[in-house]
Amino acid sequence: MWLKTFWVLLVVTALTACVDQQKTATMEDLYTREVRMPDGVRYRAEVASKPFDMSRGLMFRDSLAGDRAMLFVYGQAGRYPIWTYQNRIALDVIWLDQNRIINEIIPGLQPCKTDSANKCPQYGGAFRSLYVLETNAGVAAKHKLKPGDRLDF
Repeated sequence: MWLKTFWVLLVVTALTACVDQQKTATMEDLYTREVRMPDGVRYRAEVASKPFDMSRGLMFRDSLAGDRAMLFVYGQAGRYPIWTYQNRIALDVIWLDQNRIINEIIPGLQPCKTDSANKCPQYGGAFRSLYVLETNAGVAAKHKLKPGDRLDF
């Protein structure tokens, strides 16, 4: 009897150890996605796919961590210009097609300083895209991104 109990305890202990080693999903995992640059560097991007989240974007933020970004996921390919109304940080904005191929980059967009949304210019959206990635200014140059490069996410 003691031998059977020993084996049961051994199996239970082994299974518990396996479960403990698995990554537990966090709330961050539900709302972010890893984006890998062509040089292999990875960023954690907040995903915006609902109209409210997309219209707010990175507004009102005083900073964006160096390894973070925001990924806008549209329901269908189209031309999606952006603006920097009520943004507080400079951004690189990268448009990608349905295959995650970069088709447009606007680096170093500065926050719009006006108090009226109507006075802020719109940028980009010259090509049909399914995704728009916003990063800190300088990320595109740091990774030598150019149209035709593919990002993985």
